Amino acid sequence: MKQSIKAPAKINLSLDVLHKRQDGFHEVEMIMTTVDLADRIDLTEIEEDKIIVDVSEGFVPNDQRNLAYQAALLLKKRYHIKKGVSIYITKRIPVSAGLAGGSSDAAATLKGLNQLWKLGLSTEELADLGAEIGSDVSFCVYGGTALATGRGEIIQPIASPPPCWVILAKPPIGVSTADIYKQVDVSKIEHGNTKAMIRAIEEQSFQDICRHLHNGLEFVTLDLYPEVRKIKEQMSRFGADGVLMSGSGPTVFGLVQKESRVHRIYNGLRGFCSHVYAVRLISSSSNT
Repeated sequence: MKQSIKAPAKINLSLDVLHKRQDGFHEVEMIMTTVDLADRIDLTEIEEDKIIVDVSEGFVPNDQRNLAYQAALLLKKRYHIKKGVSIYITKRIPVSAGLAGGSSDAAATLKGLNQLWKLGLSTEELADLGAEIGSDVSFCVYGGTALATGRGEIIQPIASPPPCWVILAKPPIGVSTADIYKQVDVSKIEHGNTKAMIRAIEEQSFQDICRHLHNGLEFVTLDLYPEVRKIKEQMSRFGADGVLMSGSGPTVFGLVQKESRVHRIYNGLRGFCSHVYAVRLISSSSNT
């Protein structure tokens, strides 16, 4: 018994940090959408009662630190599954990049094992399980485009943005989301307009989407990592229509409507940044 599933990356079209909660997390309001840069998760049922994780990239953990491992373990314990699973992760999404690669791997594992083990769980039930693993996992279960609130685990699917190209550029550094949030001073945050972004998406206005791009974590990451600021500046200079850092960084994305500009921006960034991708928005929640 085998199951293969894609685990697409996400970008934040908006990320607003509202306040710090009593549980230590921050209350956020985010518009997230998936792009067609994806890891591949291959699941194979095994008779032995254990979880085996192999990853195409040697520096990614293959033990309980791996979110896909945690997803399999959660399902096994919650539903008393006595069989085991071998998980092979083909990585294409950069690690510690603000693109939810690990969270998407976990979500894909939940969805794939739900089918492999015939658990019959709904998307909502899988998303609730995902919230126990990490804040972005719930969104990754849904995919598509959504408003995420709470600590990021309350998901409300919304319309997809109009089709466009997305240039992703990641400098050769990793950023810890927890470390960035620790340095957030909520009193100094410039807040975005989430409702305006939702309206721009509903009206399919590419220009208004670019106008309302906002990330309340940018000021922290850009101060700590000047190379992220440099990528933002270069991407704008090369002609991207809208530029923003995704999540806690360090990946920067540019929205580009005209295909003729894509190669110029891509090649320009390749000159000083090794991880550059030209991808498309995924226009629906179907990413299997």
